[in-house]
Amino acid sequence: MTKVINVVGARPNFMKVAPIHRLMMKDSRIGPLLLHTGQHYDEKMSKVFFDELELPVCDVYLGVGSGSHAEQTARVMVEFEKVCLKERPDLVLVVGDVNSTLACAVVAAKLCIPVAHVEAGLRSGDRSMPEEINRLITDQISSFLFIHSPQAEENLLREGITPERIFPVGNVMIDSLVQHLPRAEALYERRLQSEFPHGQYGLVTLHRPSNVDDPSHLGSLICALEHLAEQVPLYFPVHPRTAAKIREMGGLTSSGLRLGDPVGYLSFLGLMKNARLVVTDSGGIQEETTFLNVPCVTARDTTERPITLELGSNVLAGSDPERILEACRQQLEDPKQARTIPLWDGRTAKRILNTFF
Repeated sequence: MTKVINVVGARPNFMKVAPIHRLMMKDSRIGPLLLHTGQHYDEKMSKVFFDELELPVCDVYLGVGSGSHAEQTARVMVEFEKVCLKERPDLVLVVGDVNSTLACAVVAAKLCIPVAHVEAGLRSGDRSMPEEINRLITDQISSFLFIHSPQAEENLLREGITPERIFPVGNVMIDSLVQHLPRAEALYERRLQSEFPHGQYGLVTLHRPSNVDDPSHLGSLICALEHLAEQVPLYFPVHPRTAAKIREMGGLTSSGLRLGDPVGYLSFLGLMKNARLVVTDSGGIQEETTFLNVPCVTARDTTERPITLELGSNVLAGSDPERILEACRQQLEDPKQARTIPLWDGRTAKRILNTFF
């Protein structure tokens, strides 16, 4: 039996690992272990994802908690090495680009354990983003690079990765979306539709330090969103830390912009599916809105997911609040339409397993 450690560390990882781990558990040739580093752990913002994605209780929980990038990465490496030495896995599977992804990949590679990186080859070209450093290093030391777009393959080949390590499999986050969309729609109709009527509101998510850590920039963004809320009501499920900063700035002046607590995966998926517009700085949401053909404005200067700009309903607006506001107004008046992206079909996890067996 092939022993595989599937690593999750932060909320975006859960949606990517869930369909892979579920298939592995059904395969008698594989003995999967689910390991949570504890990089993100909060009842409202983490545990609910395990419940709604029907993930089992973790086999291993490292509990590393927060800290600087160096502290967090180091803690994961120290604790994960102990697990690898005890369990002796045949493969370590990591997803995405968070600190846990990098830390576990480095530990496994140094112990000569093959690493599989799901969502490999994404590049923003901005090395000031910690995630970009994590992507670059993880891809260099991984044995199996699972990609979801032709651009990702081009990036890897340009960086000297040999073709035999690259496997086009599609977007595993879409597997989770396809599986859980009926439940999300039912939840929306039962609990949310009366408050958020279909196509009559916008949805906002902002979490990147460049957008929320500087009070001046955050204040300008909130001002722009309040102006946008005069055209379409906006709902902003906001991280508690960001909400506190907004209160320190004097709160909101527009009743059209509404702040709320973080919501679970199913609720958010239902809200996203039925929104008129989504404003985000998240990578994964750019992909999900593309699949759902919901107009999206990305409040960033770069994106590691250019396929969402070329084939999707996504518009890259930059970080200037006025540009973001103008892009939103254009999307409301003349929304960009998405096209079908090859292999984004809900069967990516199966293709990943077929690589090994």
